[in-house]
Amino acid sequence: VRSSPLALSVTVREAASLQSTSSHHVFLATCHSKCQWGGSDRSDEGDYNTYDVVVVGSGIVGLASARQLILRHPNLRFAVVEKENDIATHQSGHNSGVIHSGIYYTPGSLKARLCVRGSALIYEYCDQKRIPYKQCGKLIVAVKHEEIPRLQALYERGLQNNVPGLRLISAKEIQAREPHCKGVMALDSPYTGIVNYKQLAQSYSDDFYEAGGSILTDFEVADIKMSNESPAGCKQGMEYPIVVKNTKGEEVLCKHVLTCAGLFSDRISQVSGCSAEPQIVPFRGDYLVLKPEKCYLVKGNIYPVPDPRFPFLGVHFTPRMDGSVWLGPNAILAFKREGYSLYDFNAKDFTEAVTYSGLQKLVLKNFSYGLGEMYRAFCLSAQIKELQKFIPELSINDVARGPSGVRAQALDSHGNLVDDFVFDGGSGNFANRILHVRNAPSPAATSSLAIAEMIALEVEERFGL
Repeated sequence: VRSSPLALSVTVREAASLQSTSSHHVFLATCHSKCQWGGSDRSDEGDYNTYDVVVVGSGIVGLASARQLILRHPNLRFAVVEKENDIATHQSGHNSGVIHSGIYYTPGSLKARLCVRGSALIYEYCDQKRIPYKQCGKLIVAVKHEEIPRLQALYERGLQNNVPGLRLISAKEIQAREPHCKGVMALDSPYTGIVNYKQLAQSYSDDFYEAGGSILTDFEVADIKMSNESPAGCKQGMEYPIVVKNTKGEEVLCKHVLTCAGLFSDRISQVSGCSAEPQIVPFRGDYLVLKPEKCYLVKGNIYPVPDPRFPFLGVHFTPRMDGSVWLGPNAILAFKREGYSLYDFNAKDFTEAVTYSGLQKLVLKNFSYGLGEMYRAFCLSAQIKELQKFIPELSINDVARGPSGVRAQALDSHGNLVDDFVFDGGSGNFANRILHVRNAPSPAATSSLAIAEMIALEVEERFGL
């Protein structure tokens, strides 16, 4: 699989703050918010912070897309705006780190194709950039005989998706691969790996910067609108008709906008007149970690056979690049969209979630499952009991509570998990000037480079680049 030519990677630098010379309340790339200048000289473009395309969101999908676009269109001006003071702060920096191989997804589906291609691109990219990863493999383990038909179906699905190296292995072969794991049969996926996605996102950012892009951090988007007049002193007139304003009242001007806003993708899209659906409902996943002296219990990824009756995958064992091992996660409603602890609460986020008919219907359909997840979130011994199905010798003394992540789960009003990509273009004058990535479902990090190729094609078609 070939990837696009890569620019040399450099460490991103912050530009020094300069005094604004304009009385108009337009955000200049050299003042107010923290920013990173691109590598090329843009001084001939005028004083205003003007861009051909502004990408909202510096998660791994936003950065991969910005990188892909600037490599394909080196003569255009690109910027990424980010509300935090660093990149990849939320979903991209709070995930398991697994490079998935594409087993689970419907054969021929976009998710399947993007995952298989995306994982190949990530391995190639990491080799080119010398980013460390481990191809430690994954076992999907059947612990009961009644799970074997589902495991065999997964094997057939993986073959149809062209996942390399798959094979079904016996209980004896499980022991050879994972000496402490018990099971009656397993699906061996040797191509599955692990990587630090925060480091990968930083490398995408470096590529984007070196190619001439700008990254404006501490820029929380409050409004996106069409300008009615040319700002005083702006040489470009109405060439940049879209105004992107942040919560401080600072603005950037651009021709087109691409939003990859993750946990806030629904709210950002509504700013430009899009539908409220699908709505993002945040689900928190809490991990346990093996104590360092017990990390020998797990060599590679160990996953359960998914149960189609339930909406989420279930607990699993995940080795990390730093040598630690994460166990979990559970899946419970987060009371705040970026709430990583049990006690994080935001009244707007909570009210919006619990009053949404889609969540109410999802809860009713999965009531007992949801109660079990809540119980395991509070009761450590209950969580250990689930994990002991795979590693019987594991005890409560072997683990400690670990980190958490929040998943941006898109839900429709019928209570269905939206499991495919959703794009939206707004209405009226925005229709051909803005593209919202409203849902980039898991495994978006694995698929990031392949997703970026798809988004770049969509952007080129809609914006006429």
